[in-house]
Amino acid sequence: MQVTSRKFKENAHEAMQDDDLRAALNRVKTGFTTARANAAADLPEFEDLRDKARDIKDHVLENLDYYLEHFEEKVTEQGGHVHWCSTAADARAAVLKICREVDAKTVTKGKSMITEEIALNKFLASEGIEPIETDLGEYIIQLADEPPSHIIGPAVHKTKEQVTELFHEHHQQYGYTEREEDLEKLVGEARAVLRHKYVTADVGITGANFLVAETGSTVIVTNEGNGDLTQSLPKTHIVVASLEKVMPTLEDVSTVMRVLARSATGQEMSVYTTFSTGPKRSDDLDGPENFHVILLDGGRSEMIGTELQELLRCIRCGACMNHCPIYHAVGGHSYGWVYPGPIGAALNPQMVGLEEARDLPNASTFCGRCEEVCPVRIPLPKILRHWREEAFEKQVSPKPERWGIELWGYFAKRPRLYQFATGLAAQILSRMAGKKGRLKSLPFANGWTAVRDLPAPQGSTFMQQWKKQGGRSK
Repeated sequence: MQVTSRKFKENAHEAMQDDDLRAALNRVKTGFTTARANAAADLPEFEDLRDKARDIKDHVLENLDYYLEHFEEKVTEQGGHVHWCSTAADARAAVLKICREVDAKTVTKGKSMITEEIALNKFLASEGIEPIETDLGEYIIQLADEPPSHIIGPAVHKTKEQVTELFHEHHQQYGYTEREEDLEKLVGEARAVLRHKYVTADVGITGANFLVAETGSTVIVTNEGNGDLTQSLPKTHIVVASLEKVMPTLEDVSTVMRVLARSATGQEMSVYTTFSTGPKRSDDLDGPENFHVILLDGGRSEMIGTELQELLRCIRCGACMNHCPIYHAVGGHSYGWVYPGPIGAALNPQMVGLEEARDLPNASTFCGRCEEVCPVRIPLPKILRHWREEAFEKQVSPKPERWGIELWGYFAKRPRLYQFATGLAAQILSRMAGKKGRLKSLPFANGWTAVRDLPAPQGSTFMQQWKKQGGRSK
């Protein structure tokens, strides 16, 4: 997808004016967050499992080369093939080579953020191979010619009415000439259209939630079953995954899976959890004849041993964006690349460059909800702060912003001067606000006052009020 992270502010402004988007995002606020809270409360050992999941991922990252080599060995033993790819271009070329070997004309795809990252669909189409998304959300946004706006809910930004229009426009060629608004019937339409695609596809491509070094297996977690049809019906199955998805053992996978679905959708387990180990055996009733795993680095190895290593613990649950007030306000497309929300704000500067994504680390209130709900305890606010410091030190941020930080730093290093200045500012703002106690506009605060009034101080600073009460709270 085209990178538009540099236009985050413009993207966000447009998103906040979109009534349909605001209506759709309300479902994220109430649905995912409540379900996650209930699922966590119902499992007494949930917090302990988060610690174990974090420790497993940390162990993997400290021994990544060992487990990746062991995974390749096991895949090869099972009759599969592993392709090591440094860049997105390498990964696309590897997929194309496999497709050419079997003279593929159509490819069915399960949901995969990595294939979004390498822009695989557009590439395959340019090479005369038709990619067909089979996850319902991915199918909807493919019809709309849009990227996903959420990691686990690609079409969460779409309303029912918008989906109705998309299906009415694109399904008439299959005999569906009536505009359908019933949800079950809309799903039935998509299922009927896709059924023929599964059967006739030459290659099936999936991502992987986990790669198991112990057995050489790949694991996908879905709620629709489309992933199973995608990987079992075509003669060739290609798995596209990034390096950090590897796990030591099946037991480790089962541990992390106990926090994955609960954090993502509030389920105890997703409906389908599928383990794929090599191609079809002679006594198997179904399955692919060819099994390939594309392992993408894509800049991840550069993160090992740095302040960014903890980002590689991410298991793509989407909990951080489900609980993020910024994501709730602007949606996923505003972030301008594959990964939205807090994880995108922390990861994208590494993946597309800090100059391109410099605004994303600032798209945070530092409320800490993302870290609070992350199943593998990624310290996202700390990493966002790291990027802010990098942008300042490398002079990537605009001069007025840097001057403002330098001015604040000057006062912050001089406590007495800071207290005097803030006390004076509190009195001035209080008088400007008058009896209403709020300001409709204020220089340097347009981002706030453009959409809401600014509550004014009550005439004194926190420290002044604290001392007045004798250092005690009421």
